[in-house]
Amino acid sequence: MSEPPANLAALFRDGRLTAIPRRTGPRAALLDHLAATLFEPAREYGEPEVNEALRTVHDDHSALRRYLVESGRLTRTRDGRSYRRATGDA
Repeated sequence: MSEPPANLAALFRDGRLTAIPRRTGPRAALLDHLAATLFEPAREYGEPEVNEALRTVHDDHSALRRYLVESGRLTRTRDGRSYRRATGDA
């Protein structure tokens, strides 16, 4: 993953996310960064791949996955087996 932008740098230490922000603004910026740097546009990912990518930055990959889906940055197929980065994100 690329270096986080300056406004997110305080959330990371040694390339790992130290905590998921509770406030909406910082969380939105974080999710934009994660979606853009961890997932290629138009590529389909299985849930294990999504989890593995998110684990590279934080142990609570399920929370990050849920936030990405709920915010519309990742979309999930109807059967729930695969994910894609949403178009129009950062």
